[in-house]
Amino acid sequence: MRGGSEFENRVRHSTSKPPKTPTESPASKQTVGPDADALRAALSDAVATPAPSPSRKRQRVIYGDRFIPNREGIDLQASYSLLHAEGSPSTPQKPQKRTPHGELHFQKTEEANRTFSTLLRSELFHNEIPQSTPTSLSTRNSAVREGRARTPPTSNGSSTKAPSTPSKNLFTYMSPKTRTPQTRHGPKVDTRSEIYSLSPVRFDSQRMLLSPRKQPRTVSKVPYKVLDAPELADDFYLNLVDWGSTNILGVGLGSCVYMWNSASGMVTKLCDLGADDTVTSVSWIQRGSHVSIGTNKGYVQIWDAKECRRLRVMTGHTARVGALAWNDHILTSGSRDRTIYHRDVRAPVQYVAKLSGHKQEVCGLKWNCEDGQLASGGNDNKLFVWDKLNEQPLYKFTEHTAAVKAIAWSPHQHGTLASGGGTADRRIKFWNTLTGQPINEIDTGSQVCNLAWSKNSNEIVSTHGYSENQIVVWKYPSMSQVVSLTGHTYRVLYLAMSPDGQVIVTGAGDETLRFWNCFAKNKSEGRISVALDPFQQIR
Repeated sequence: MRGGSEFENRVRHSTSKPPKTPTESPASKQTVGPDADALRAALSDAVATPAPSPSRKRQRVIYGDRFIPNREGIDLQASYSLLHAEGSPSTPQKPQKRTPHGELHFQKTEEANRTFSTLLRSELFHNEIPQSTPTSLSTRNSAVREGRARTPPTSNGSSTKAPSTPSKNLFTYMSPKTRTPQTRHGPKVDTRSEIYSLSPVRFDSQRMLLSPRKQPRTVSKVPYKVLDAPELADDFYLNLVDWGSTNILGVGLGSCVYMWNSASGMVTKLCDLGADDTVTSVSWIQRGSHVSIGTNKGYVQIWDAKECRRLRVMTGHTARVGALAWNDHILTSGSRDRTIYHRDVRAPVQYVAKLSGHKQEVCGLKWNCEDGQLASGGNDNKLFVWDKLNEQPLYKFTEHTAAVKAIAWSPHQHGTLASGGGTADRRIKFWNTLTGQPINEIDTGSQVCNLAWSKNSNEIVSTHGYSENQIVVWKYPSMSQVVSLTGHTYRVLYLAMSPDGQVIVTGAGDETLRFWNCFAKNKSEGRISVALDPFQQIR
């Protein structure tokens, strides 16, 4: 039968193939799922030997724009002091170039910078600069802060301080419990209080800005007169220019001495030493018309300038006389022969005392007539102070490292002496001759040729040689420059001051004499002129 045969074929086909198991059929694997044991083994292998991660570039760290400074261990006072220090590595200084608007503009700019610095300091730090470890400040909120924890805590016994966790309300601020003073007309308001001020700065700063300030003194940087001085020697050790009390300028040119009258402008020839001798020093007596002249042969001559007549010739020196100084009737001379002679012009003897202390030429002599002290400087770099006519020095100053020609006594400070050194030294030093101690010194940067104190103000003027050939007016004792004058093309070797103290004259190897208006007029000039003029006192 057909139906029976089909049934037999289906049975034969089903029995000829073995039954399929789940492991043999891939389709069954997808439906049943992975084996748990195999999965556990694979995971354990992956943990035991991790596969290397692929290399990738280092990510760039991005920082925020906020910076919270840590002031622990920072000395704010020292940092503020070094803000404008020349040697501060954080603020390299460049050499300041002066503006072409003149010295007055430069002084005003410097004053404005100082005012701004003072104002900024006052606004930032008020009365004092905060320290790195500030002390307990006595403020109105101190009672509130005492009950709270501090970080770090203060301890007296242990040197190591462990940080502690601050309590809560760290940034809480409590207003002071104060009431506005009341009056019967209403609340009493302080109009100068900062809360009512319309100015961006404190009241103390406003008062500082509104306070009157002394204007810088204007000094003309151009000489008002220039005179030719032919044969004016370019010799550091000579003193050839001096201005007398009769307002007559004496100048030694070669073998001659000329006098220039400041009132009339007339020039008069006083003397001629001849072809075999030259003038090496000129010095006027303090009061009167007598002038002393030192020569290259070692002579000292005294002349009457009014009569143009020689009064006396004094001997004693064996070499040129480069320095002369008067103290009333005592004339002191210093020479290249290393000796100093005191001469009484009233006595017939050549000298009354001989001083031997310097080892080389004496090139600077100045008397302090009030205290009776004599200062002498030499080419041996020594500065001596002698008491009256004593033959032993009172003080020996050996700090200079070059020849000491520039010497000046202060008319304002009792017993204050200024001295200047040559090219290798370049310093102006100040001494207290009452105690024998140094006061101060300043490096001028160039050879110091002359010094002279102002008669009308507490200032000192210095002339210089190598390498700038300038004239500088200094404010004492701060030693800040008032003005620097230039114009000479050679070393400014000679300096003299007018009797009224307003004008200085400088001479140099460029054979010119230049007159400068440097100082203000003395208010008591009238009284002083009457006191110094003996004819005005006669009634």
